[in-house]
Amino acid sequence: MGEKLTSRDVEKIEQEIEHRKLVIRKEAIEAVKEARAQGDLSENFEYYAAKRYKNQNESRIRYLERMLKTAIVVEDTSADGEVGMNDVVEVEFEEDGEIEKYKLVTSIRGNSLENRVSIESPIGTALKGHKVGDRVCVKVNENFSYYLRIRSIDKTGAEDEEIRGF
Repeated sequence: MGEKLTSRDVEKIEQEIEHRKLVIRKEAIEAVKEARAQGDLSENFEYYAAKRYKNQNESRIRYLERMLKTAIVVEDTSADGEVGMNDVVEVEFEEDGEIEKYKLVTSIRGNSLENRVSIESPIGTALKGHKVGDRVCVKVNENFSYYLRIRSIDKTGAEDEEIRGF
């Protein structure tokens, strides 16, 4: 099963692939040529660094192309008053009363340090489709779950978040 991506994610990935093929690939090949021209390759750090950079770029291109081939395109809109993609949701943990805000995103844009949670994560799966005031059960695994209460939903839309690296 492939990654769940929005049409905006697909567009962003296609732009990155094009940039890597047309700009970065040329720069990397030129850097390898210049380093090779410096002579003895056995002790040429610049040559190995240039080759590594070139290989990382090619690897990223293959990774992104494979992701697009297997992608499942999901809708990034939701009904008014309902939690959906790119919405910022304020929740209260019933256990301790702590309040947090999470933004629901696709897995390639997820970043737990910035409270961006994937729609495929336990919290994202539990919140999606619910409304303000709903009590939601977040099932982490067969033995553990906890409850959240949705306090507010902010439908500000998607900013231009970076696609996560690999």
